[in-house]
Amino acid sequence: MKICVVGAGNVGILMAAEFASKGHRVTVVTSRPEQWSSVVEVQDASGDVLKVGEIASYTQDAAQGVRDAQYVFVTYPVYLFEQFCQAVAPVVHEGQRICFVPGADAEFYCQPLRAAGAVVCGLQRVHSVARIHEYGRSVYELGRKPSLQVAAIPSFKAPAVAKELEELFSMPAYPLPSFLDLTLTPSNPILHTSRIRTMFDGWQPGDTYPENFLFYEGWDDAASEKLLAADAEVQELCKSLSWVDLSGVRPLTEHYESPDVPSMTHKISHIPAFAGLRSPMREAAPGKWEPDFGSRYFSADFAYGLRAILDIAQAAQVDTPVLQDLWEWYVDVAHPARWLSSGVSSEADLKQLYC
Repeated sequence: MKICVVGAGNVGILMAAEFASKGHRVTVVTSRPEQWSSVVEVQDASGDVLKVGEIASYTQDAAQGVRDAQYVFVTYPVYLFEQFCQAVAPVVHEGQRICFVPGADAEFYCQPLRAAGAVVCGLQRVHSVARIHEYGRSVYELGRKPSLQVAAIPSFKAPAVAKELEELFSMPAYPLPSFLDLTLTPSNPILHTSRIRTMFDGWQPGDTYPENFLFYEGWDDAASEKLLAADAEVQELCKSLSWVDLSGVRPLTEHYESPDVPSMTHKISHIPAFAGLRSPMREAAPGKWEPDFGSRYFSADFAYGLRAILDIAQAAQVDTPVLQDLWEWYVDVAHPARWLSSGVSSEADLKQLYC
């Protein structure tokens, strides 16, 4: 099978190497094709080689990579979705699978792909935590998930797509009833934003910190309290949207098997795959750190992921004061230049988009 992986970050290069190791012809779209080896290793946390994949080609041109691929996996951050969809729409063909990883918010930008006849799909979460070991040559596979949850547009294609992805990833894959199950999943737009909001509470321009904090290992009860409150609001929103099946939006108390603040703090701060990951900060001067508002944690998780959930809540007339607090704090401290414009303003808009 011809497969195109768009984006050569941690998860992108892991998928590319995995697919190539199974004999698929893989093209990777990357801004730095000259830095990549034709052979990429997948290693475990100890450095033992799990898989070796020979990549067929690298390109900077997304349209070139997508043109003849049967499956396209898009690992770009959400703020690049619109640009990607517009760039590749002229070469997309009938029945082609365009899969966003993860897929939340893709429905707001994929109309050009749908108009060209593509089946748009998305994963609820990445299939594995990954971290590049040697850029262009090797990647660690950390914390592979037990299964995949898949949504598609049109939704009736989800079972067929899940079956295909089950074979590609060699892991169970289950169809979700609606793409809204992806966009309302309380993943990074709730997880990252809750931690950042409490970590930088009270921050003012000019304030600095003596170190770049460990993001997950330094997780505290304040972050857990905010996270659980935000998650509860998402679950109430799901209950209010009775016209769509949102059974795939599992609460974080179930996902992390942590029903209260102390257990959530312990769980998140002890996830081995997240060990060593630092916070979205930059060194303003030697030994002085400040929030990095250009990080994906801000520009994607607040400005797109969180904003989408809020737009849906407002369209459904569901009050979400905790989520609103996260958003208002972000706008106040980061002064974002852009954020998601979902185009939904009423429940009728939601039904038109998701039904």
